[in-house]
Amino acid sequence: MSELDTQPQTSTATETAADAPAHEVLLTDLAAGKVKSLLAQEGREDLRLRVGVQPGGCSGLIYQLYFDERSLDGDLVRDFDGVEVVIDRMSAPYLVGATIDFSDTIEKQGFTIDNPNAGSSCACGDSFS
Repeated sequence: MSELDTQPQTSTATETAADAPAHEVLLTDLAAGKVKSLLAQEGREDLRLRVGVQPGGCSGLIYQLYFDERSLDGDLVRDFDGVEVVIDRMSAPYLVGATIDFSDTIEKQGFTIDNPNAGSSCACGDSFS
């Protein structure tokens, strides 16, 4: 993202072939590319990126991002240019409008979540309330 750009580019999202209900989380093009790269390293085509919220951390809630082959009852799914992002129904309200990005700079490397629902977060950025 250049200094002139204020918003990261996001991949076009579509519902999956299973016509599961969609969620309202966005995955940037950069993050989708990184997920594709990691999935290629795994060598498995059955994995999807699962995003969730669980109790814990110093601010009360923590994010979870991991690859998962499971399809659970009530999952909300969106496809971003070949990357399926899955969110469980209980986590979805906490993540409405959130954007998942990937940062690879000298200062930090990894996935980031910009969540407009987070009232506060801890200094490490791993938990929120």
